[in-house]
Amino acid sequence: MSGQFPHRRRIGPHRLPSPGRALAWAVMGGIVLVTLLPFYWVARTALSSNAALVADPASPLPVDFTWGGFERVLGMQSTEEALAQGGSGGSLDFWRYLVNSTLIATMVTVCQILFSAMAAYAFARLRWRGRNRVFGLFLAGLMVPAIFTLLPNFVLIKELGLVDTLLGIALPTMFMTPFAVFFLRQFFMNLPREMEEAALLDGAGKVRIFFRLALPMASAPVITLAVLTYITAWNDYFWPLMVSYSDSSRVLTVALAVFRSQTPSSGTDWSGLMAATLIAALPMLVLFGVFTRRIVNSIGFTGLK
Repeated sequence: MSGQFPHRRRIGPHRLPSPGRALAWAVMGGIVLVTLLPFYWVARTALSSNAALVADPASPLPVDFTWGGFERVLGMQSTEEALAQGGSGGSLDFWRYLVNSTLIATMVTVCQILFSAMAAYAFARLRWRGRNRVFGLFLAGLMVPAIFTLLPNFVLIKELGLVDTLLGIALPTMFMTPFAVFFLRQFFMNLPREMEEAALLDGAGKVRIFFRLALPMASAPVITLAVLTYITAWNDYFWPLMVSYSDSSRVLTVALAVFRSQTPSSGTDWSGLMAATLIAALPMLVLFGVFTRRIVNSIGFTGLK
């Protein structure tokens, strides 16, 4: 009879998680909560009436729920309607600033990825005298704080006549950066040389091998670096603040600060400011969320810790 029934695995008693694992999950949950709380508070403020926020600023839920903050930011309300809802009456040319931020982030990302990939391939695959020493000096740039380069860059942009232009904002970071070169070099060093040697035997030159073979194979780290570069360029604040003085070149991060400073007698439009902040951050959150797995895998593959 015993052979007629399949063998059943004996199920032991349910084990409770160890104290260490429970503590780890608790700490992780606390970190997630602390990370998400500011985003929740921004959304709560954006969905509240600006006049009601003054009466009940500590409420955990939206106070007098309304979409008025988003309507003011997107230019769907008149000044009279904004003042009636407790807005400051300040103006925010959101679409112009959005286009400026998009153009600058795109220019920086495309050019920086292209030039950094070319430099990384040269450091990883081409043999030339003093290559490692030059690479070491190049990496030394990682130890230079960005604040030290602001004044020389500003003088250069001023001499070029590019102050208050989109090109002037994008130019200092449009070319190679030490981190981008180091990141891509780690990947190119792991590519099999046999494929390049076979391409050389077929008559392909170094430039053709780079664009037709090495660069397509490096699509994963290139996309990862592009996402990180785009987010960094999008969130940049201090350099655009130094260079741009008018709406023609002002980006979203600087525009939010200008909108905050527009404080007539009615006070700051906190609802509109938080709505603009949420809209400005939403594309980057979506972009990072979509490519999170690819970013983690690429960083692990390149050996970065």
